[in-house]
Parts: sequence; structure tokens; C-alpha cells
Amino acid sequence: MADTGGGSAGGPTRKRANAEGVVETACKLLSALALVVLLLVVAVDIVTRWGFNFSYEVSDEIGAYMLVAIAFLSLSASHSNGAFHRVEFVQARLSPRGRLVSSIVFELVALAFCAILAWQYVGLVRSSWRFGLKAPTLLETPLWLPRLLLVVGMAALCLSLVRSLAADIRRLRSLGNAGRSRNGA
Repeated sequence: MADTGGGSAGGPTRKRANAEGVVETACKLLSALALVVLLLVVAVDIVTRWGFNFSYEVSDEIGAYMLVAIAFLSLSASHSNGAFHRVEFVQARLSPRGRLVSSIVFELVALAFCAILAWQYVGLVRSSWRFGLKAPTLLETPLWLPRLLLVVGMAALCLSLVRSLAADIRRLRSLGNAGRSRNGA
């Protein structure tokens, strides 16, 4: 059984989907920044509660927004690094061509669902903007701001899926061309 790249020890593995592009790198850095902000907000709240018996009362809200940022902005980088779940026991039994076809089908289905989600998230952001919705908290955050993270994350994942889909189609064509040249066609 051929090894296809880094993965779990002892089992079938998956090669990195494709190298990170500008979008994936930017989203990964923004996710890391959101994680740092989350850690700082929680640390400040812990220190002020413990040391001064005082709370800013906004750490939960900011923390929730940072979790949304981390979750959605990391999607494209996770995809380009092959971090999503795969049915490895099926993939291991497929030929290289079968694995590519399986990957292309997965990416097409995922792209369709992600495009629909992005479209729906755009509608959510537009209605939040149009109606001036605000969080019922001390910060009164305009809700279109955190909801915009959903659009950005999903759009970045769509771009990453398109990139890896194009790369897989190129690999499939090169496999087909290599097979034809070996058969003398």
C-alpha cells in the first residue's frame, strides 16, 4: 500500500491538499490573532476578578466573537493542510486515480454546500446591517460585524476548495496522460 504523505502513524495517510496560498495564510494569521486576543481577554478578566474582585463584564462577549473568528477563519487553512476528516479505510483501498476522483467529488460537494452557506451568511449580514441589529449587551456590538466573519471564513474556504479542485483535476489529467503514454496511445 502506497503512502501518500504525512498523517497518523501506522494507518493510511493523506498528503497535504495543496500549498497554502495568500488567502489561507492570511486566514491562519487572523485566527492566531483572534486566539491571542481571546487569551488576553480571559487572562485580564481572571486577574481582575481574582485580584480586584472586579469584572469587565464583556469578556464573555468578546470571547464568543473570537471563538467564531477562530472557527471560521481557520477553515481554509485546515482544508489546505488536509486536516479535515477523511474515510481513510476507503481511501486506502482505492487506486491513485480512484483517490483523486473521490477527492474531486468531495471537493465539488463541499464547494456546493459552502457556496450555499456563504450566500445565506451574506443575507444574514445584510439583514443585520439593514435593521441595525445590535447585541443586547454592554458593548452593543452591531451584529453585522461578528456575522461578517462567517462570510469571510466561508468565502475563504470556497476559494481554497476551488484551488485544490483545480490541482486535483490537473493531477488526474497528468495520470491519464501518463497512462496513455505507457500504453503507446
